[in-house]
Amino acid sequence: MNRSSHRSFRVIDLVLLATLFVAAPAWSESTAASMDDEIQDLKAEILDLNRELFLLEEELLFPANTQIAIFVSMDVGEFFALDSVQVKLDGKEVGNYLYTEREVAALHRGGVHQLFLGNVKTGDHELVAIFTGLGPHGREYRRGATLNFDKQIGAKFVELRITDREIKQQPEFFVREWE
Repeated sequence: MNRSSHRSFRVIDLVLLATLFVAAPAWSESTAASMDDEIQDLKAEILDLNRELFLLEEELLFPANTQIAIFVSMDVGEFFALDSVQVKLDGKEVGNYLYTEREVAALHRGGVHQLFLGNVKTGDHELVAIFTGLGPHGREYRRGATLNFDKQIGAKFVELRITDREIKQQPEFFVREWE
């Protein structure tokens, strides 16, 4: 090889290398962008799968035929400041919840709190709810309410409702089945 062909070979090499260096960032940016798009698509698919798995898990753990859900609601609340609710189903404690001021305020605004979700066999059952808080005149107040019910096939929904009884200026506690 002579010197001039060697120089032209070097110039061509340098031009090719320069082209690669100039094109490489553009190539890597487009590759990175497409990889980022693929990652976002995978994340979306994973979230969808996670949602489906959660629903399947809930259906397996709490089938509609044996499911019971217990909710707490409150009306006005002038005569009772709720502190906690304890629930026993057939003598076994299944729920115990200590409420914050914000949660009680949400109940006063019409909110409903799901206290328990579980399974029970068909047949007769006893539900006992014990409400603790401050009653009239700021005294500690602890009252219970009971519901005897016959669980049939299908979901059962029970509401623990706290209301004010204006005439007696006392709180009232109801346990009722939702139809």
